[in-house]
Amino acid sequence: MRKKKDRGTASMGQGHSITFAAALGALVALSGCGDRESADRQRALLDRDVAPRESIFDLFGNRDNPNTRIEVNKYIWTAAQDILDFLPLETADPFTGVMVYGYGRPPGGGPAYRATVYVQDPALDARSLSVALATQSGPVNRATAQAVEDAILTRARQLRVADGRL
Repeated sequence: MRKKKDRGTASMGQGHSITFAAALGALVALSGCGDRESADRQRALLDRDVAPRESIFDLFGNRDNPNTRIEVNKYIWTAAQDILDFLPLETADPFTGVMVYGYGRPPGGGPAYRATVYVQDPALDARSLSVALATQSGPVNRATAQAVEDAILTRARQLRVADGRL
């Protein structure tokens, strides 16, 4: 009886491995299917921005497209630094438009705040700016964050007028 039990288990194990192999083969076959046009479009977009590299030594050549750049609004960027100057700036990346500030107290006292500012567009309008404020007890209400955004946008408009580029 023991041999029958072992044989049954062995054949059951082989059946599962065959089923698994068939499922794996079907998965591999289906992974080849896809929208050929969308893959071609993605490849064309990549080829347009970056020239293909043939070897490792091509990394040292300056072959990137100099006209490809990410833009942020310089007035909003500067205004955010002016308005939030009481907070210590931890990280700033002008290429992605992100500034991360540490905890600091505003002039006149009050709770300590920290902020993350995201300038996401070169236009000088409210859609270009996103501010996330938090205290040590958690995020602040939306009205407080909105007031800081309004102050940054007002300062950005003042900087633009002072620059004389209307």
